[in-house]
Amino acid sequence: MSLSQLQPSDIAGIGFDATCSLVVLDSSSNPIATGPKETESYNDPQQNVIVWMDHRAKNQSQFINQNCSQGEPLKYVGGKISPEMQIPKLLWLKQNLPETWKKAGQFMDLADYLTFRATGLSTRSVCTLVCKWGFLGHRLKDDLEKGHAVSARNGWDESFWRSVGLGDIVEENYERVGTQVCSLGGKVGGLTHQSAQQLGLPCGLPVAVGAIDAHAGGVGVLGCSENGQEVSVEDLQKRLAMISGTSTCAMAVSDEARFVEGVWGPYYSAMIPSMWLSEGGQSATGALLEFIINHHTAAAPLFNEVKGNSGRVFSILNKQLVDLFSQDTQKRQFLGQLTEQLHVFPDFHGNRSPRSDPSLRGMIIGLSLGTSINELALLYLATIQAIAYGMKHIIEELRKKGQLIQTLLLTGGLANNKMFVQETANIINCPVFLQNEDNEGGGNSVLRGSAILSAIAASTDLRGDQQIENLFLEIMQKLTRGVQVHVVHPEDTQGIDIFHERKYKVFLKMHKHQLKYR
Repeated sequence: MSLSQLQPSDIAGIGFDATCSLVVLDSSSNPIATGPKETESYNDPQQNVIVWMDHRAKNQSQFINQNCSQGEPLKYVGGKISPEMQIPKLLWLKQNLPETWKKAGQFMDLADYLTFRATGLSTRSVCTLVCKWGFLGHRLKDDLEKGHAVSARNGWDESFWRSVGLGDIVEENYERVGTQVCSLGGKVGGLTHQSAQQLGLPCGLPVAVGAIDAHAGGVGVLGCSENGQEVSVEDLQKRLAMISGTSTCAMAVSDEARFVEGVWGPYYSAMIPSMWLSEGGQSATGALLEFIINHHTAAAPLFNEVKGNSGRVFSILNKQLVDLFSQDTQKRQFLGQLTEQLHVFPDFHGNRSPRSDPSLRGMIIGLSLGTSINELALLYLATIQAIAYGMKHIIEELRKKGQLIQTLLLTGGLANNKMFVQETANIINCPVFLQNEDNEGGGNSVLRGSAILSAIAASTDLRGDQQIENLFLEIMQKLTRGVQVHVVHPEDTQGIDIFHERKYKVFLKMHKHQLKYR
């Protein structure tokens, strides 16, 4: 508030987004320890959140996929449930921490926990429930269209919960996982007196339904355009929002359900009300680049030079690659060719999409004994390309099912990495839209998405009963139309398409080889 020079009375509403991590509370809403028995956090109640990328429930997800494959919820997560989702994590808690399981009064997604803290109300978001909890939002189509909290019970699949070994959730009438749900753009309630004091905002201020951070980013970026013109519903369906930071989420919306094996969804109303969401993803992208750099002998002096700022390390390596290309004696036609003998398979933390295989691991072909910054720069470039090949694979699968992606809208930390952006454009052969804010391409799309949701919630509070979809699209367009957009086009250089197609074939073969060598 002090930075914005606004007064509390200027604020119309507040929205929250968060990673899709699991929060565990007791019946008095106090935190309960969730750490594995072999860890220091085992008895620490402050460690009551299982972060989204924690794969401790890998065996539980495998059990569910093998034994409950006919369950309807699996049909709506690309055919396989991921250990990054909440049902496998719940099963892990029940099997490994039975006392925690018994004491737990509520299991919540982190975004829902934040709105609970703000309002005292445990209404869940359709975004979190549909995407991470096996909730079938399309069963509540008519109810969700108004943007009000409605009973969640018809969206839960009783037979599925029982088949995975969590029948006690059903017996409790879903009290611990959510009995009320509301669409994005809806209002959970008003700030409590305590929350208002803590935040320095008016008591009763409308609190919007929470969103997963990547989905808030999708809301904040999908409506932007190059020249400020309106984006139609048809245009929205030709776009892919890429929220790229530690990991990457790839979001595409459609007016019809598209079932794509290995791609999460189709999720009804999980990001744009009344539209279906297909969510591809890569579990480690920015995290993978940092891992590759940190484990190279040339990294230490680089980090000393920039005092640990990974963004500046990326800039130094990008410049190093430009210098290498300018000094190239082999007459290569474009910078990407520097990695023609170096290939990376990027699934160091498993594959989220479209293979849906958390057991996959990373691979590198073409390493030498070199330890210089040049070798590090080349490995860094090959990793960027591998990440882009992984996204190309996701987009190919979406296109096969009729999702005709023509434009990429990139946001998140990696949007600030010029090399990453250009190689992504080249490999996928699509223009990349970047929102220009504070001289950075990544902008604040996730924050803007939550602001949009709060504006819609405040508007529904004022306008009363109407369909949420039209109001949602209206406000989303208004709050993104004025944002300046910079477009990065694929390089038009002879041979670039052929080169990347050859490397992409190697990328696909590396997966087959990994399976063969197990």
